[in-house]
Amino acid sequence: MSNFIKSYQANVGLNHTPAYQVSGQPFAKGAINAASSTQTVNFPYVTRWVVVNNNSSTVLKVGFSTRGVAAADYFDVLPNSSSPRLEVKVSQIFLNGGAGATVSVVAGLTSIPSTRVDTALGTSWSGSSGVG
Repeated sequence: MSNFIKSYQANVGLNHTPAYQVSGQPFAKGAINAASSTQTVNFPYVTRWVVVNNNSSTVLKVGFSTRGVAAADYFDVLPNSSSPRLEVKVSQIFLNGGAGATVSVVAGLTSIPSTRVDTALGTSWSGSSGVG
């Protein structure tokens, strides 16, 4: 019985449903230069949702790990367009575009510290199938 934690004393984690039921804390980052190398956007809390805006004339690669963007575990955001609202719980996203690629990211954050997605293989699901 000594290991039992009362629910009102437990820390929130990835499966804490109420953290995803409320509106997200706003997060916005603009003028990200993803032209020459993969850029990482770190979120201070786990996301509830994310939208990536590609403000350039080149295709943008978006992934959930550095390896994913370098390999084939990414998705494209077409020139001068936005991704759909991605309902994902991540602490980082990775962006890589061509010459002149400028990006902005908008997200809704939960109250879950980003350290809750740290794994033995890295943060933000790195090493998982489909993530890279």
